[in-house]
Amino acid sequence: MAITQARVLVPRLDIRPADPEGDETARRALAIALARRWSPVVAHGEEGVIFLDLTGVAHLFGGEEAMARRLFRLLARLGHSARIAVADTPGAAWALVQHTSRAVTVCPPARHAEAIASLPPEALRIEGPAAELLRRLGVIRIGTLAAMPRAPLVRRFGFALAQRLEQALGNLPEPLEPVVPPQLIAVGRRFAEPILTAEAIAHWLGRLAPDLAQALAEAGQGARMVELVADRVDGVPQLIRIGLARASRDPAHLVRLLARRIESIEPGYGIDAITLHVRRAEPLGPEELAERLDAETGPDLAPLVDTLATRIGHDRLWRCAPLESDVPERSVRRTGALDPPESRGARPKPDDVRQLDRAPPMPPWHHRWPRPARLLRRPERVDDVMALMPDHPPRRFTWRGETHRIVRADGPERVHGEWWKRLTEVHSVRDYFRVEDEQGRRYWLFRSGDGERDVTGDRSWYLHGVFG
Repeated sequence: MAITQARVLVPRLDIRPADPEGDETARRALAIALARRWSPVVAHGEEGVIFLDLTGVAHLFGGEEAMARRLFRLLARLGHSARIAVADTPGAAWALVQHTSRAVTVCPPARHAEAIASLPPEALRIEGPAAELLRRLGVIRIGTLAAMPRAPLVRRFGFALAQRLEQALGNLPEPLEPVVPPQLIAVGRRFAEPILTAEAIAHWLGRLAPDLAQALAEAGQGARMVELVADRVDGVPQLIRIGLARASRDPAHLVRLLARRIESIEPGYGIDAITLHVRRAEPLGPEELAERLDAETGPDLAPLVDTLATRIGHDRLWRCAPLESDVPERSVRRTGALDPPESRGARPKPDDVRQLDRAPPMPPWHHRWPRPARLLRRPERVDDVMALMPDHPPRRFTWRGETHRIVRADGPERVHGEWWKRLTEVHSVRDYFRVEDEQGRRYWLFRSGDGERDVTGDRSWYLHGVFG
């Protein structure tokens, strides 16, 4: 169905682009998390089903039903709607979870054949043509199909139908191919005698970092977050966690970042073990070298970013990227410190594609006027403004309790509201002025409205940025 026709039928229909690869990645991440916490055997199934082998683990969670309900609550907290079924065979569990409406279904032991007997043949994970042919023959329940001889079924429908039926009934094995959680990379050293000094910690850190780099190289990974755990003799661990702007396995770089924070470790009565854990990693292959030795290459800013982030935190490091917007506070956004610059603006989010497609083209004089070096997070209202209406710049204004008298001004630069984003901005107008006061300080002010029509703004003045 076309989206326009669907929106006519359901005006508030929520439409989002399909992302099969992202869905598969999310399901695999969920399966790995379940394999680490709930069951050692977790496998992918068809149509988004995840199989968990509860053999030998259900009693650890209070029984099968209690475990299923705990899993249901966990998935609900993670934002997933789910149905859970417990049965003796994977085929029976798949049939119950797909063709029952209950949130949690627990089939008693050895009763799975009776539980699925009333379900349609589609619950056996058979092909559509086979299910349609069974319906034409009047076989609309698995119980009826199970009572038939197997040889005629194989001659008429092939071996797949009989195999799925016997697997659901437990007469044929159905091995699961479990997902294997990636092994966490860690290297450590335990000491015969506790160590107390920062120099000793730094020495052993220098010995462990090459081992960690070797382990990362063997796994084809690069560290994005590394944690140093110093185990004290009194059982109170000391932690140092560092993040890296780019995946790396350079031992010298890791040692430099960790050594800057060694002073935060309190050794107490002594440290008897040190371990380096890789908390987050990314694939890192071999780096391409320049063909010529005299080739000009850009500087690698990753070590500098990591050094600064170790001192002030990664949240305080970013770079600005342009956005296609006339409104100044919407024309830039924060990106990662090492993200490549974008010349034509950032890629819009999927939900905004429809809105941006309706935006008018940028005029040739777009951003011809200079912008201030410092743009305030929100425009601040100024008082005691003296200006002639409608197009003259202000002669005086008061900002943060200080009065400024204007000696030079330039403008106005008119900025219209983005009506394709918000209906409230259909008539909104801002007139921006660059002004300079008696002390030589330059500011960027705007008047809300065109100074003539009340619908465009209330004629109040705001300071939006500072030059220099």
